[in-house]
Amino acid sequence: QLQLVQSGGGLVQSGGSLRLSCAGSGFTLDTYAIAWFRQSPGKDREGVSCIRSDGSAIDYNHSGQGQFTMSRDIAKNTVYLQMNSLKPEDTAVYYCARRHWSCSSYDGDFGSWGQGTQVTVSS
Repeated sequence: QLQLVQSGGGLVQSGGSLRLSCAGSGFTLDTYAIAWFRQSPGKDREGVSCIRSDGSAIDYNHSGQGQFTMSRDIAKNTVYLQMNSLKPEDTAVYYCARRHWSCSSYDGDFGSWGQGTQVTVSS
């Protein structure tokens, strides 16, 4: 059964760090791209980062300075989103999503989604 199961997230103070995980089952990461999206109340879902099937990553957040970094562990079939220097405006529900081979910043291009995880950054 194809699944994306998320873990991590929670409450952190401004300037803190969190790591989100997205574990895949029923498929292998070497043929799929995995992206992270986030959605804040009243806002559209936006792309944060994506890692292609070849392991190369794209930063959609344009945060610069490596605030959000994606990585993956092929053996565990899991991707990670390391979030550093978090700000209150990073508060959102974060989702991982899957599509074949290449990345996209458009959420409509992704057919499989994780359950979402809340990240709250307090000031």
